[in-house]
Amino acid sequence: MPTAHTDRFVLERLPHGDALPDFRFDHPTLHFPERLNAASALLAGGDTHGIALRWPGGAWTYAELAQTTDRICGVLRDLGVVPGGRIVLRGKNGPMLCALWLAAVKIGAVVVVTMPMLRTRELAYVLRKTQPALCLVEADLEPELMAAAEEVGHGRTIIGYSLDGRGDQELERRLRHQPDQAEATDTYATDPALIAFTSGTTGDPKATVHFHRDVLTIADGFPRSLLDTRADDIFLCSAPMGFTFGLGAHLVFPLRHGASALLLSNAAPDKLFDAMEEHRPTIVMTAPTAYRAMTARAATADLSSVRRFVSAGEHLPAASWNAWKAATGASIINGIGSTEMLHIFASTQPDRDEPGATGRAVPGYQVCVLRPDLRLALPGEIGQLAVKGPTGCRYLEDERQANYVRGGWNLTGDAYSIDETGCLWFAGRADDMIISSGYNISGREVEESVLRHEAVQECAVVASPDPDRGTVVKAYVVLTPGQTADAALARSIQDFVKADIAPFKYPRAVEFLSALPRNASGKVQRFVLRDQAAMRPEHSEGS
Repeated sequence: MPTAHTDRFVLERLPHGDALPDFRFDHPTLHFPERLNAASALLAGGDTHGIALRWPGGAWTYAELAQTTDRICGVLRDLGVVPGGRIVLRGKNGPMLCALWLAAVKIGAVVVVTMPMLRTRELAYVLRKTQPALCLVEADLEPELMAAAEEVGHGRTIIGYSLDGRGDQELERRLRHQPDQAEATDTYATDPALIAFTSGTTGDPKATVHFHRDVLTIADGFPRSLLDTRADDIFLCSAPMGFTFGLGAHLVFPLRHGASALLLSNAAPDKLFDAMEEHRPTIVMTAPTAYRAMTARAATADLSSVRRFVSAGEHLPAASWNAWKAATGASIINGIGSTEMLHIFASTQPDRDEPGATGRAVPGYQVCVLRPDLRLALPGEIGQLAVKGPTGCRYLEDERQANYVRGGWNLTGDAYSIDETGCLWFAGRADDMIISSGYNISGREVEESVLRHEAVQECAVVASPDPDRGTVVKAYVVLTPGQTADAALARSIQDFVKADIAPFKYPRAVEFLSALPRNASGKVQRFVLRDQAAMRPEHSEGS
C-alpha cells in the first residue's frame, strides 16, 4: 500500500496475507478517501467557538485545542520526529494528553498511550516493543518512565508536561516559541496512526496497530448509530486514554461529532458521580463495577441530564442492569469491544431493554458464535465469539496473530451463545484473563510478580467471586521454608506486587497452601483452585 511514512518500522512489522482478518467496508457511512489524516478530521468536527474539552477548573474551545495541537506539532518536528516515528505518551486524562495525541497523529507519527498506573517493568516492555523516538510524560509520572528508558535504551528523549499546559515544564517552555498553525502530514487512510497494548491475556501484552481510517470508523459507528451523538453532547468516561474504550469516549467520539468531553484525572466511582451531578454530562461511559458502586446514591440524585449510559470493559450482569434501572429509571447500553477491534462492535440498543444481554452487531460489523471447527453454533449453543468488520486485529510482529485471527474471523476469547433473534449472551472467558472492576488482568503476570517476593516459593493466581468487583485476583501461595503464613506476610506480598506492576493487578485475596494441586505431569491444576475460590467467595480487602 502507498504510505506517507518515512520511518517504516511499524509497516515492516505488520501481519499480511492470510494472517489478516477479512475486513468489511460495505456500510455506506464507513467509506473514506485514500488520503486521510485522522487528527485533522477530528479537529474539524466542531465549531471553532464551541467547547471541545472541559475539566475541573478549565475548558478549551475547538480553536484553542487546534492552536495548542499545532504548537505541539512544531515541537515534535523540531525534535526530529518523522512520519511513522513512534511517540509514547504517559499521563492522566487531561487536555494536554488529548492535544499531544492529536499532534502526534497530525504529523503522521504513530502514537502509543500508556496507562499512568504502569510501572517500570511494564513500561520497559512497551519501549522495547515500539522503539519510540520520543516520550512525553506528565511531570509527576516521569521517574518510572526514565528508569524504563535507561534500562532498555529506547525512548531516552523524555519531555515533561503538566496536565492542563499551564505549568512550566519543558514542553510548555518549548511551546512558547512555536507558531499557532502547523500543516498536517498528508497521510494515507491506511497509514498506521496508533499502537494500543492489550492487557496481556496470555503472556506479554500484544501491541495492536490501527490506521487513520480506523480512528474515524469507530467514531462513525457506535456513537452515530447507538448513541445518536449530537453537537451539544458532553461525554464523561472513567477509563484512562491508555484503554481504547477511554480514547474513544474522551477524544474520538466527541470531536468527530462536534461535541465535548469532560476529563477527570481521577474517575473513581465517587468522583465520577460528583462530576455527573456538578457538570451535567449527557453521555456517561464506564464499567459495570462503577454502576454497581453508584446505584445507591443514584436513587436520590438528579441525573436527568444523562440521556445515554454505556457500559463496557466487562460483562454487565442482569442484576446490576436491573438495580440501576430501578434506581434511576434509565437503561444501560451494554457493549463489548476489544483492543484488537479498537472499540465497541456489538451492543444492546437504547430503546430495547434486554437485561444481561450484549445485544447485536454495531452497523458495519458482523458477529456470530463459532464452534471449535469454525462452523456456526446453533442458537443457545456456547462457542467462541467471532467478529468481522471495518476494523480488525493487526498485532505488531507477534506470532499470536494466528490465535486471534482464524478463517478470516477475529476471535475475541469470549465464550458466548446467540439466540434465535441474533442477540448475544455472555457465557464467560475462554482463557485465564481475570476481569475485575472493568480491568483485564493477566493471572500469569500477577503470578510472576508474586513469585519475585523473597518469601514465595510457588504461586497460582485465579479469579475469585466478589460481590462488589465481580471477581478479584486471588493468589494461592506456597511459602519458602521457615516463613510464617500470617496476615502480615499476606500484606507484604500485596504491597510488593503493587510496587512491581500496576496496582490494580495486585491480589486482593491471598491464601497460603502447603502445596499447589498438580496433575500427573506436574502441571498446576488451576481449575481446582478456581472451583475452591468459587465455593468460598469472600469480600476482598478494600484498597
